[in-house]
Amino acid sequence: MTGTGPKTQETIDTTRPHPARVYDWFLGGKDNYPVDEELGRRIAAIDGGAPKAARANRAFMRRTTRALAAESGIRQFLDIGTGIPTEPNLHQIAQSVAPDARVVYVDNDPIVLAHANALLRGTPEGVTEYVQADARDPHAILQQAARVLDFDRPVALSLIALLHFVADEDGAHDLVDALVGALAPGSALVLSTMTADFEPENVQKGIAAYAAGGVTLVARSHSEVGSFFKGLRLLEPGIVSVAEWRPEGAPDGPVSLYGGVALKP
Repeated sequence: MTGTGPKTQETIDTTRPHPARVYDWFLGGKDNYPVDEELGRRIAAIDGGAPKAARANRAFMRRTTRALAAESGIRQFLDIGTGIPTEPNLHQIAQSVAPDARVVYVDNDPIVLAHANALLRGTPEGVTEYVQADARDPHAILQQAARVLDFDRPVALSLIALLHFVADEDGAHDLVDALVGALAPGSALVLSTMTADFEPENVQKGIAAYAAGGVTLVARSHSEVGSFFKGLRLLEPGIVSVAEWRPEGAPDGPVSLYGGVALKP
């Protein structure tokens, strides 16, 4: 069954670049504006690997979702910071393995809300729903998601390319702790976030370019990313560049995003 869909619409600001739309531009999407393309081109000129990293991150989402549905038997997925729909979306991957999978997407960006109905076209057996909520308000997210998901059973929590927009001092760890704390044993945390470990100079220039566009980014080290997984059991190959997490072919070198998947005991 499909979700009921979002009911409200906010104004989309096309005068300032937006991270979701810049990411869409990196992926070759059409749901972006000249201001987003301008920032995307500036970042790509500084760091030619940025579009590659965006594509690798999207592929990481596909592989981790498939692995959790096929190998871990998880049938519920909570994707926070969804972004603009880009096929195949997470529910399409999960429901291709398990048609009865239940998926809740969460975002609060007007551009995502405008395209959210594309996220609700799931299988007849499953459920796909969109929740408009701020990623920094985990309790509101959990309350709304509980209308679709049974938190007494395992849930795969996806925080894909989200936490580099939330600094530690702004509550990044509190956010993860609150969400993971609500999950049943056997649940999973899927996380990817930016790092400067591989290309420090390019990444710092990219951070500066985003800052000039009014967007704050945080790059974290391997150990800093690892701290988000405390108390969880990391699946092989651990925390690696997203391009190197169980690649389907030979990885074309690391990209500046760490990713990992861990199960809750």
